[in-house]
Amino acid sequence: MHLWTIISFLGFTGLVAAVTVLLTRRDDHATGEGWFLAGRRLTAPFIAGSLLLTNLSTEQMVGLNGAAFADGLAQMVWEVVAVIALVAMALFFLPRFLRSGIATVPQFLEERFDGGTRAIADVVFLLAYAVILLPIVLYTGAMGLVGIMDVKGLLGIAAEQVSILGLEVDADTFVLWLAVWVVGLIGACYALFGGLRTVAVSDTLNGAGLLVGGLMITFFGLDAISRTLGDGTGIFNGWEVIRERAEPGKTLNSIGGADTKVPFGTVFTGILLLNLFYWCTNQQIIQRTFGASSLKEGQKGVLLCALLKLLGPLYLVLPGIMAWVLYAGDIGFKGDRAYGTLVADVLPPALSGFFAAVLVGAILSSFNSALNSTCTIFSIGIYGNFIQRGAGDREMVRAGKIAGWTIAVVAMLIAPWLARTASIFGYLQKMNGIYFIPIFAVVTVGMLTKRVVSAAARTALIGGLIILLAGYFVPIGRGERKVEEVVPAAQRVAALADGARLVELVTVEPLQVKTAFGAQRTAPAPVTYARLERKVEEWRFFAPGVMHEYHFLGAVFLLLVAFMLLHGRLRPRVEPWRHRDAGVVDLTPWKGAVPAAAVLVLLVLLIYAAFAG
Repeated sequence: MHLWTIISFLGFTGLVAAVTVLLTRRDDHATGEGWFLAGRRLTAPFIAGSLLLTNLSTEQMVGLNGAAFADGLAQMVWEVVAVIALVAMALFFLPRFLRSGIATVPQFLEERFDGGTRAIADVVFLLAYAVILLPIVLYTGAMGLVGIMDVKGLLGIAAEQVSILGLEVDADTFVLWLAVWVVGLIGACYALFGGLRTVAVSDTLNGAGLLVGGLMITFFGLDAISRTLGDGTGIFNGWEVIRERAEPGKTLNSIGGADTKVPFGTVFTGILLLNLFYWCTNQQIIQRTFGASSLKEGQKGVLLCALLKLLGPLYLVLPGIMAWVLYAGDIGFKGDRAYGTLVADVLPPALSGFFAAVLVGAILSSFNSALNSTCTIFSIGIYGNFIQRGAGDREMVRAGKIAGWTIAVVAMLIAPWLARTASIFGYLQKMNGIYFIPIFAVVTVGMLTKRVVSAAARTALIGGLIILLAGYFVPIGRGERKVEEVVPAAQRVAALADGARLVELVTVEPLQVKTAFGAQRTAPAPVTYARLERKVEEWRFFAPGVMHEYHFLGAVFLLLVAFMLLHGRLRPRVEPWRHRDAGVVDLTPWKGAVPAAAVLVLLVLLIYAAFAG
């Protein structure tokens, strides 16, 4: 690795740590309000920066750009529709959460319904974060770090096996375990020693770096396209090359086609609902808004984050499209490699360490934010209610830290085993939908109605989980489909013996990407690939077998809402629920909130209209 790569990586990482310590050294880390809610002192810039970076990690940088490599601009839906969800958070959900003076979403459910509803939500959040979210963040983050920083090269590992305590261990497995534990321990230190404000400050600093770094990749990528495939005059020529080579109705089409993973109709069902839950009721994300110094600052921060999300397609979607332009001719190239390959090709060595540092910051942000939220839910929801009723403030914080270290270690032990999972991103989306939809349905009905009773809410939570689990994992029969794959020609004999049919042999001349810094990737010799086809017999499940999985999520949401409303009509509360003001923060709204929200929604519509068709 180039010396400047190491210097820029250590320089930016050290700067973030030093500034974070400087700004938070006098904070209250001992009391519950100080540790869980940053003393309710967060202002708009820190709320916006922390929201943005908690959302961003290797799942988005690698996964979304990989999806854009295959589906084009339609994948911007995840960034653009998030703006609508953030507007809903600022104008509808946040004022109600701050009025309640809560630290967790399940606390609101207890206030609106009862302790049983809260307990179910506490357990669901705790299990989902500890067993699913944290290990996945660690695994994908470690994989990204290993690729970006060339950890094997830094450690001087050239052999396929390494000797650890006298045992021969696969080198890749050793490096993965090492990266998981490094990321996990650093993230745990931020979250468990510093609390929410330390997380928010470090998030904001890394967020600024990630925004600069992400846009930098876009700039250098467009320039590389111009030099490699255009007339070499710069980024505007690079954009023209993309437009000329774009597949009609797909590459630069915001609507997408029926064959994309996100057909336009799903924007109004599952995609919208997943975004609304994620930005309005997901504890990991919205905990920093609970620490707002006032409703005014909270609304400013949320809407500023929404404005920054409009820039998301520039660094989370466009690089995937640029990679498609540069590498799609290589039929052996997979979308998940798109972002990493582009970064390696176009970024100068002196800046690659800086970019690796901000990506590591994004990984740490997602991990320490999820860990901080997990500790908050355990301390306030489980420890204070079931293990030690009436526990004092300092005892709750201490219990949260002990639980946090325990959960972090468990996540670090689980994470490397996810390497055996066939599709980590598909697995994460399924798991998210299973608990996102029931919780969002109950919170929404709780806010919009005054007479729906707790029995309806508890039934909806448990029933929704069962329906979604059954829809995704209970088989309804077996089916057969054709699967196409591309393998190096040398592997075709084994593949044919395994039941595949040879379609064609294709020889590819690798493209040498040209940049202002010289060719960053030396073109190897031509590669011959075998395009194969095989029939696969598999179990069919309800959701993907009957309707698109995002429509399935929308249908379950409507079912749960309809059930709760009907139950509330037939067996209503005797006295309507009254939402009392806890008096913890100033609830005066920001005067510019509604106009700013209107402008943001208009920008969303204009962006879609500009690239439709």
